[in-house]
Amino acid sequence: MNRAAPERKPSVRNTRRYPRFTIDVRISVEVFREGTVSYYWGRSRELGRDGIGATLTGELEVGDVVSLEFSLPVSPYPVKVRAIARYRDGLYYGFEFLAMKPEQRALVERACAMLAGE
Repeated sequence: MNRAAPERKPSVRNTRRYPRFTIDVRISVEVFREGTVSYYWGRSRELGRDGIGATLTGELEVGDVVSLEFSLPVSPYPVKVRAIARYRDGLYYGFEFLAMKPEQRALVERACAMLAGE
């Protein structure tokens, strides 16, 4: 009897363009919705060249465009960047960075290299 393999959804890890690295830093989030600005904070859990994952103190919707501010171990200054919420599981969010400046991208890449042990 010929049985087809059950269809599987690709996991998040299999669809990522870049690897993620564990990082625990404070993150601030600002979102403008319905004529008001909301501010949240939280802790990051992972960082990649194209995004960051964090648990926050408040709720966002997938698709919300936000301003993120967080520190990296390779810079004395915080990184402030626009991002979009691409994933949500409870109060854990996956953010994709949008339109980063070259110096911001270089900082994130340096941090990823350091976290990877390179």
